[in-house]
Amino acid sequence: MADRNHQPQKPITNRRDKFSSDSNQSKSHNPKPSNPISNCRNDTVSAHQDFPALMGSCPFMCPVEERIRRERLRDLSVLERLHGNPAKTSPTLAVKKFCRTISTREMQASDLRPIPVLESTLNYLLNLMHSEDHPFEVVHDFIFDRTRSIRQDLSMQNAVGDRVIHMYERMVKFHIVSRHHLQRSCGTPNAVSLYHLNAEQLMKSLTTLLNLYEANRADSHSTFLQSEAEFYSHYLLLHLDSKNQGEPLSLWLRRIPSPIMKSREMRFARRILRYYRMGNYKRFIHTTENEASFLQYCIIEPYINEVRILALSCISYGGYKMQAYPLVQLSKILMMEESEVENFCTDCALETSSDGATGKGLMSTKQLVVNKFSSGPHKKDNLSNLLHQLIPLVVKMGEAFVVDSYPRSRRYVC
Repeated sequence: MADRNHQPQKPITNRRDKFSSDSNQSKSHNPKPSNPISNCRNDTVSAHQDFPALMGSCPFMCPVEERIRRERLRDLSVLERLHGNPAKTSPTLAVKKFCRTISTREMQASDLRPIPVLESTLNYLLNLMHSEDHPFEVVHDFIFDRTRSIRQDLSMQNAVGDRVIHMYERMVKFHIVSRHHLQRSCGTPNAVSLYHLNAEQLMKSLTTLLNLYEANRADSHSTFLQSEAEFYSHYLLLHLDSKNQGEPLSLWLRRIPSPIMKSREMRFARRILRYYRMGNYKRFIHTTENEASFLQYCIIEPYINEVRILALSCISYGGYKMQAYPLVQLSKILMMEESEVENFCTDCALETSSDGATGKGLMSTKQLVVNKFSSGPHKKDNLSNLLHQLIPLVVKMGEAFVVDSYPRSRRYVC
C-alpha cells in the first residue's frame, strides 16, 4: 500500500499574485508564491507585475498571424485541418496553441482573446469530447493544449468574475473526466504519460479555481457560489493518497468556511478520506457506491481496487474460521458480481474452493495450511506441528498486509 501520510499541496492565496496561474511572473529578488492560475514553470510568462494587464481584442479562436504562420509551417493538429490538408485550416477550425514562454513587452491586444471569445472557444473544445472520429487520446491531447492556452489568455488579462470561475469549473471537469478515461487506457505508454500530465494540470486548475472562489467571496462580502462545495470536495478527494509535500490537510480544512464544511459534498469527501486512511474497506466501498457523484467517482475509482485488495488480504489472513469465506458474501462487501470476485481473487493469487453446501468460497491462509499439513504419510505428526507453524505465518503475513499500512489503534472493520 502507498504511504498515506504525505500531505497535500497548499493552495496559493497571495492576493498580489492572485490571477496569473499559467505564468511565472515573480521577480527574482522578491521570491513570493507564484500566481494561482497556473503555479507552473511550464506555463511561464516572462513578464513583470509592473506592466498593465492587456485587454484582448482578437475575434477568432486563433489569431490571424498565428494561423498563417502555422499553415506555413504545417503545424496544424489533425482536428484543425481543412479537408485533411495539413497546410490548410480555417477560422472555425484553428484554435490558439499554448505557448510556453510569452513576453508582455511583445504581446499585442490582437493576440489575446476577450472573455466572450474564450467562452465560445471553450464550448467548441468541450464539444469535441464526444467526437468518435479520432481516438480519445488524440482528442484529449488537442483539448488539453488548447485549454492551457485559454488559461494563459485569462491570466495575461488578469480576468476575474463569475464568467471566469464558470470557465475554470468546466476545465476542471474536463480534466477529471479525462482522468477517468485515461485511467482505463493506461496500458499504452502514451496514455500513461497523458494521465500524469493531465493530473498535474488538474491540480493547477483546481487550485486556481479555489483561489478565485476566495477572491470572489472577498469582493462580494462572503457570498458563496452554489458550486463551491463540489469543487472543494474534489480537491480533498484528490489528496486521498497524496505524495505532495506542503501544508497539512488538517490546517487546510480549518480555513474552509463553515457553510462549505457542512455541505453534503464535503461531508461525503471527509468520510471517504477517513475510511480510506483507517482501512475501513467496507464503509469506503459502500459509501462510494451509494453517495458519490459521477465526478467524485471518477476521482475515487483508482483507489477502489486498492481497497478491495486490502479487504481480501484482511479476510484471507485475518479470518478465524477454518471454512472458506463464501464468495456470495464477499461480493456484497466488494460490490462486485460473484464471477468477478472469483477472477479478482485469482488475480490476487488467492485460492477459491467449491463446497456443495455453501457454494464457492475464498480459502483463508489458515485453511490452506491445514490442508497442506493434514495430508501425506505423516498426517498425525503434521497436525501436531500445525500450531507452531500456523501462528507465525499468519502473524507475519497479516503484518505485511495490514499493520504496516494501518496502526493497530486506528484499524477496524465494520
